[in-house]
Formats: sequence, C-alpha cells, structure tokens
Amino acid sequence: MKYRAVLVLCAVGIIAGALVCEAAKVGGGRRRLTSTPSESQISLSQVRVLEGRPAPFVLDARSAVLVPYNSSVYLYAYNEHLRMQPASLAKLMTFYIALKSLREGRITLDTPVTISETAWRLSINRSVSKMFLEVGQRVPLRDLLYGLMVSSGNDAAWAIAEYIGGSAQAFVAMMNEESRKLGLDETHFENPDGLPAPNQYTTAADMAKLGSIIVRQFPEALTYTSTKEFTFHAITQRNWNTLLFYDSRVDGLKTGHVEEAGYHLVASAHEGDLYLIAVVMGAPNAEKRRLETEKLLDWGFRTFAAVNPDWTRVVDDKVTVYEGKYSSVPIVPALKPFAVVYREEVKTVKLLGQLDVPYLIAPVEKGVKVGTLTFMRGDQVLNEIPLVTQRAVPQAGFLGRMLDRIKLVFVSAFYGIGALIHRLIRTALSAL
Repeated sequence: MKYRAVLVLCAVGIIAGALVCEAAKVGGGRRRLTSTPSESQISLSQVRVLEGRPAPFVLDARSAVLVPYNSSVYLYAYNEHLRMQPASLAKLMTFYIALKSLREGRITLDTPVTISETAWRLSINRSVSKMFLEVGQRVPLRDLLYGLMVSSGNDAAWAIAEYIGGSAQAFVAMMNEESRKLGLDETHFENPDGLPAPNQYTTAADMAKLGSIIVRQFPEALTYTSTKEFTFHAITQRNWNTLLFYDSRVDGLKTGHVEEAGYHLVASAHEGDLYLIAVVMGAPNAEKRRLETEKLLDWGFRTFAAVNPDWTRVVDDKVTVYEGKYSSVPIVPALKPFAVVYREEVKTVKLLGQLDVPYLIAPVEKGVKVGTLTFMRGDQVLNEIPLVTQRAVPQAGFLGRMLDRIKLVFVSAFYGIGALIHRLIRTALSAL
C-alpha cells in the first residue's frame, strides 16, 4: 500500500513538472510577443524634446508623443513614426466618423441600430472586449458610443460600422478616406474594431493627430471617453482607460492591446488652459501603459504652460460688410488661441493680430478666413491661428446693395489714398 502511494506521488510529480515546463514555454512565448524596449534599450539621445532641451527620461514603451491639442509641435517624442498594429485605437476613427455623422444630421443619438449576427458573434467571443449585444436587438446609437469608448466593444464597433457604412467593408473604406483627408499618412485600417490584420497599421504621430482632432472638433466626445463605467444589459464594465481613476486631469481617450504590438493609450488631459494629448504605444503591460502615460503627462504639466491672452486687445472682433443684410460680421479664432512654452518663458510671449482685408462684400460664408493671430517669442513664431467669420451674411435687398456700392466708391478711394501715402513714406525712408 505504501509502495502504491509512493508510485502515485511520483506520477503526480512528473505530470506537474511537465505542466509547469509547458506553461513556462507558453508564458515565455507571450512575453516575447508583447516585449518592448526597456529604458536601457532606448537611449535618451533618441528622445526629442521641445527646442532640443535635454530629455528628462525614456519610457518603457516602443514609441511616445506628447503634443498640445491645438498644435503639431512635439513637446516630447521618440519613434513616433514607427508602424504598429493599432489594436482598439482603430475605434477612435470609428468614433470620429460616428461623431461627424451626428453633426451632419445623418443620424441622431436616439437612432435605433439593429444588431446583425456578425456583431452579435463578437459579443459571444471570449477573446475580445464587448458590450454584450444580442442579434436582432435595436440599440440607440448613444448606447453604442458608450459601449465603443467605455467597454471598448468590438460588437459596438461593427454595429456602428454596418449602420453608417451599409456594410463593414464600406465603412472601412470611409475610415481610410477620412484618414487621407485628415493627413493620417501613416495609418491604414482593415476593420472598424482594430483586430489584427496584415495590412493594418498606425503610428504614435498619427494617433496624436487624430486624438487632437477629435477633442478640438467634437468637445462632446469627452462625455463618452471620460465616463468611468457603463452598464448595459445589467452588466457594468469599467473604462479600460484606468488612468481616469488615478488622475482627475485625464478625460479620455482610448486604450488598445494586441500581443504583437503591446499595450497602447491615447490620453487627453487638461490643467487650467493647458490641454495635452499623450500617446504611449507598445508598453509591456496594462499597468506600465498607465504609469508611463501618467509620467509623461505629469512631466508635461510641470514643465509647460499655456499663454492665453485676450485676443480682442490686438485685433477687432468684427469686420465691416458691404451689400449685406448685416453691416458687420463677428470673427473668432478657428482654434482656442494659446501657445505652449516652458513655464519660465511665459512673459516673453507676445500676441499679434492682423486682418487680411479691411472689409467684406456679401454674400459672406461662415468660417471664411479674414485674419491671423500670431504668437511670437522674439523673432520666433510659436503658433499661428486663423481668424474666421462666425456666421454667414446674406446679400441685402436691391436698394441696400446700391447704397453700399456708392459708399464703396468713397471707401475704395480712401484706402487707395492711404496705400499711396504709405508707399511714398516707405520710398522716402529708403532714400535716406
């Protein structure tokens, strides 16, 4: 009896040892797939910081970018053009197209979307994130947007794609066309959810650009991306962007993960007037993804400041209109007017304003560029922001147009004489 017990124990030990070895092999394979360069593998010389200042650190990730949300200036960057599988970052483009469709009035938040079998099958796929949709169910677009950005639902991505595009394939064509229009030259999509595909790729630079565009053009997007949990079918899921739970400055945007690329995060955050977009791609695990992104954002907020003066002190906030229903049109900056500089340089920045034209002639469209705000530090241009018309101005009636044409004769003569005097003064000064 004792002999049998010894034999049983030996057999159990052999089997357990074999299982441990096999698990080690599998685990090692996974580590190889998700491995990323450590701080020792990426040197500080590869990191570029604004104005060439010394780099503060290297992140444990394959690529990273930090930018102000209204500027293409890199505050911190390395390997930003390295192509990688986007994983669920592809859902940012799905999100963008949905928001654009809402703004154009093609759909509403209450639009019921019928769930197809394809979308439903993703709901029962244990290997992907989902919001647990059911085939044939009619779900308001509002819920699908929460499911897309909070639950990171692949099923939600396909449901949105099939409704807006007519088919997932047609929607992917829309995704790539929008990428072209937005200047995402280093990105190509193969599906609306980001599941790995041979010809699907993006870069940290493009994701920083797309994240900035979403925040600028659709401020309401943060309603979805900042939500910490979402309940659907009595199932509550926390936002995959765990940085929301650690840093109150963070309000979006999206995480992603596939084994061959690692863990990604596009994060939006603001403190006072400073709005930043941080992209960290290819971190070794979810915890590192959060910690490294928080490290980058925290450094950004400690190091930089936004200069945001009252722009109406340097240029008029309206332009005279002739032959129009209104005698003037209000103008506004096309983007929130601020420049980002090192904190110690804030007082060295000056704002200049210039109008391109002294007046406009109706009809005038909304969004027409009429001037520029320029942030300067010495002779260096830090940021240029267009001034655009805030509303359209239709033509006046016949009598109104005739009266204004008479006025324009005198106005043109006035500006002509002024220009002539200006030229004479310049000629005289150059002869001295």
